[in-house]
Amino acid sequence: MPEPVHTRQALVLSHIVFEDLGLFEAPLRARGFEIESVLAAEASYPMQMDESCDLLVIMGGPMGVYEQQKHPFLTAEIALIRHWLAARKPMLGICLGAQLMAAAMGARVYPGQNGKEIGWSTIQAAPNLDPPSWFAPLLADGLQVLHWHGDTFDLPPGVLHLASSNLYTNQAFAVEDFALALQFHPEVTAAGLESWYSGHAAELTRAGISIPGLRSAAHQRASALENATHRFFNLWLDSVL
Repeated sequence: MPEPVHTRQALVLSHIVFEDLGLFEAPLRARGFEIESVLAAEASYPMQMDESCDLLVIMGGPMGVYEQQKHPFLTAEIALIRHWLAARKPMLGICLGAQLMAAAMGARVYPGQNGKEIGWSTIQAAPNLDPPSWFAPLLADGLQVLHWHGDTFDLPPGVLHLASSNLYTNQAFAVEDFALALQFHPEVTAAGLESWYSGHAAELTRAGISIPGLRSAAHQRASALENATHRFFNLWLDSVL
């Protein structure tokens, strides 16, 4: 009898409903992944980590890593990430997810001294970096990515620093050949961002940031980002799976 085909499994931990997989979902589906999406605040910890799960994705969110007294689930989530890192299994962290990865590796996460970084701008390769081939699409000349954060982090020991922006030095790092942390958002679409504008309306108002301005920028830049994200994500998946 033929051996049963292994269906790949991805676990997605989100922190707010509308900050979802976005552009990452279709490539995972095309590779035959079954995707389980769980709100981190509602999850039961400790979560079972077994051989059936091939990829962990930690999405963004509005809370700070250092707000564990307000949001106790963050402590359990960091423990989960630390366990996953110890197992050396593929993992991707986006924005808050990247900050949680840094914290799980012992690095400091804190409010950025340069204020909020919200909007579209380029990232630059870290100094003296020969970028991995899978990361190169996100460093394309003139490509602008979406930033939406107020916190930043120190680089954990032993990681590969990949990118910086004009405001914040630590925008991406890789953990050996199995895990990746991105402070920015390559997964977004112009249509999907409409939920962000309403869901984060209070934050944008406090920061004095124009929603029509963000919308206009997204319509100008999201298409190029979509193409770059498609190339980057498929190349990265090829390298870790």
